Amino acid sequence: MKLAPCATAAQDENVAVSDGCCAQVKIIGQNPSCLCAVMLSNTAKSSGIDPKIALTIPKRCNFAHRPIGYKCGPYTLP
Repeated sequence: MKLAPCATAAQDENVAVSDGCCAQVKIIGQNPSCLCAVMLSNTAKSSGIDPKIALTIPKRCNFAHRPIGYKCGPYTLP
């Protein structure tokens, strides 16, 4: 539920990522495996989240200390 502000940005890579989304992703992203589990969860998929787009959110939030290259299932964090 805390990632609800990210729903639109996780469906379309051309949508600006909100400050609220970036704040929540920054907290969850401190543990990359947790972020990965959330982005690949059945709940996320049933909400229309595209994992390969969702995993670009840390980069789109301009986080300097994001887990670049972290393998998340079949995806790699950019």
